[in-house]
Amino acid sequence: MATIFKSEDINYFLTRSQEVLLTSEQGDKLASKQNVVFKRGEAKGNVISVRPDIVKQTLLGIGTSFTESSAFVLAHLNEPDRSKVMHQIFSDSGANFSMARTPVGACDFCVEGQYSYDDVKGDAQLLHFSIANDQDGFDTEKYPGIRDKNFDLLPMIQQALDIKSGQKDSELKIIASAWTAPAWMKDIEDWYQPGRAENNFNGSGGVLKPQYQKTYADYLIRYLSAYRQQGVDIWGITPVNEPLGNNGQWESMHFTAESQNLFIKNCLGPKLQQSNNESVRLLVFDHSRDQLEQWADVIYTDNDTASYVSGAAVHWYESSYKVFEEVFDRVHDKYPDFSIIHTEGCIDDLGNDAPNGVLDPQGFKESNWFDNDSFWWNDNASDWGYSVTWPGVNVDDHPMYTPVHRYARNIIVSLNHWVTGWIDWNIVLDQRGDPNHVGNYCGAPIMIDVSTDYVYYTPVFYVLAQLSRTIRPGDKAVETETFLLLEAQNVIFTCATINTDNLLTVQVLNTSKKAVDYMLQVGQHYAAVTIIANSLQTIRIQMPTPG
Repeated sequence: MATIFKSEDINYFLTRSQEVLLTSEQGDKLASKQNVVFKRGEAKGNVISVRPDIVKQTLLGIGTSFTESSAFVLAHLNEPDRSKVMHQIFSDSGANFSMARTPVGACDFCVEGQYSYDDVKGDAQLLHFSIANDQDGFDTEKYPGIRDKNFDLLPMIQQALDIKSGQKDSELKIIASAWTAPAWMKDIEDWYQPGRAENNFNGSGGVLKPQYQKTYADYLIRYLSAYRQQGVDIWGITPVNEPLGNNGQWESMHFTAESQNLFIKNCLGPKLQQSNNESVRLLVFDHSRDQLEQWADVIYTDNDTASYVSGAAVHWYESSYKVFEEVFDRVHDKYPDFSIIHTEGCIDDLGNDAPNGVLDPQGFKESNWFDNDSFWWNDNASDWGYSVTWPGVNVDDHPMYTPVHRYARNIIVSLNHWVTGWIDWNIVLDQRGDPNHVGNYCGAPIMIDVSTDYVYYTPVFYVLAQLSRTIRPGDKAVETETFLLLEAQNVIFTCATINTDNLLTVQVLNTSKKAVDYMLQVGQHYAAVTIIANSLQTIRIQMPTPG
């Protein structure tokens, strides 16, 4: 564990930082910069004060996601090029992600979708259960651009684990989430039912039939076993992705907090223990951060259910700028033993029409975001709620936004407020933000033109890589305070962590178009620092051993 500094221990002598990294709109990509010099005294002006004596939650790290769509795009590359991309994602010389997420069965980011691991109606014994769809590759006659017909979701995961196995820091914690049970287990007996045009809130993913509650739990247990037999140990699992539903737009299934509580207590929780899967972390909810507290109040207060639960998973789509840190604080204050993990966030609704949005009036132009760093560093993105008129949706929560800022700010603020791990959505998509079998185009950290094999590492990739390489599993968040003059308020965002070697890491995000001068105060020493416009800066400081 990290050394815990006491307040009296911070009267030490600091000279200079060990490392400074920068990713910026000006073109820096994890660039090494001149170290900052400390001197004794009390800083004034714009001050970032880091308190290594106030240690908070232990972190799991930063991650990304495996999807069939990502595997499909990578299968278009020849093996050496694909291997290079995979090493950039998972090796210690690349982003070195320490967490990942993967769907259980079909989701919107599948090539064709609408499948599960047992589509034989009424097969309550799961005699026809098979994960073949995750490993049987893609039809080269149907998809002639495919270069490796054997590459698929499971081989992608296995390659990532193989890359990690050769490193000192080898663990990859994988969280699995089903978008739906097999259709025959649900009341609608379908994958999803879209809403009618005159009522966008009339769609549904359906709910489990009462007689298949235990069968669905068995289905998830079979998945864990099948993947383990293929050398993939799943670290965590959620009962379902986005239980509040998606209006029947793609594969989904509904739970309320009360029905998920009963499902865990009576079915999934006991079956995880009985099947020797008690080490698999069970995470509840897996949906919008703003509603986490309501679910926690139902599930964590039921002692029988809570005994099976490790924590909750959350997503970011309820606002393009809010982090809902006040919700995290309340949940942690009430239920400090349960973790909070961000399991999905992406640049959604990519290229869809929106007033003053990302599209040229003539229609789709992939050049807006593909191989165009400027798109990612400026207010060019609109999300699903930007101009909707649906009941209950406040469009003020969904303004145009800068993709890099949304990622970095969300991660920094989340880690300041008890989130233990942060996972991105698809790591790779094509130049359109595809394939997605329902046209739900999204951005990805890496986008590949499958017609030319050109690989575009977006600025989001480099920001995630910088955070992942400097925020590692086992690090602990430490307290930070900002004392900012008016021009720096709502512009500078910061968090800090410390590792087992007493290496203190400070992340600073400048969202403005101007450089900002600030003082970094650590104990009784400070350094004068400048962070250039539109950039993420990481300062690493070797702390002395307390005592």
